[in-house]
Amino acid sequence: MSNKISIIGGGNLGTAIAEGLIKNGFISPANVMITKRNVHTLQPLKERGVNISNDNNEAAAFGDIIIIAVKPFQVQEVLLSIKATLDESRHVLVSVVTGIYIKDIYSIIEKQLPVFRAMPNTAIAISESMTCLCNQNGTPEQIRYLEQTFDQMGKTITIDEKLMDAATVLGACGTAYAMRYIRANIQGGIEIGFSASVASLIAAQTVKGAAELLLRNNSHPEQEIDKVTTPKGCTIAGLNEMEHQGFSSSLIKGLTASYKKITTDM
Repeated sequence: MSNKISIIGGGNLGTAIAEGLIKNGFISPANVMITKRNVHTLQPLKERGVNISNDNNEAAAFGDIIIIAVKPFQVQEVLLSIKATLDESRHVLVSVVTGIYIKDIYSIIEKQLPVFRAMPNTAIAISESMTCLCNQNGTPEQIRYLEQTFDQMGKTITIDEKLMDAATVLGACGTAYAMRYIRANIQGGIEIGFSASVASLIAAQTVKGAAELLLRNNSHPEQEIDKVTTPKGCTIAGLNEMEHQGFSSSLIKGLTASYKKITTDM
């Protein structure tokens, strides 16, 4: 399939996507267009060869894949503005907007072109996102291409749309949960003698390493925990105390509280 990509919405997320696409040579900058009202803020991308514009219709005509990266309240206005330009036989529409369902998009555009939803997280800014995709009317080729597209910015998985709210909690809100754990680890590190900067480095790198063990070994967390815990050791003493204080249950309750919020309020 053709690889011209237009990104409508040049905010933090839209620019991170553009950066991720061209960084590793996945696509030529000349085959990417990004829009923003204040187009001058996109000058750094223009200097790298990306097409910039303040005209969403121009972007829709340019790209075969159109990524909608605006705020939720702007989606209807944007889609209505490009509706006439959308071509069922050519375009693939991708929304990275939280809380906007595929059925909502179809009700606005009134055309049966392939529509995808993508849920990245803030680590997309450093090409380490966990992105979940779902779609309606996408072909196997289109699904593979969009998985490869978002793989340029981290890791990607295709799921059912009914799981997208849960993916938002686990993969997007999850960044904040991980940060809160790291912050607590830093505070504990300071209490046992480290400076804040050293405790921060040790805590962050340790979490990064722990995550890489799971990803590279395709292992279960308990397998890796068993490698660290020795009989009567300090690790198991700390883990048991955390569990006595409700560590795991509080995390699970936090996840379910976020899920309840997103499914009832959006």
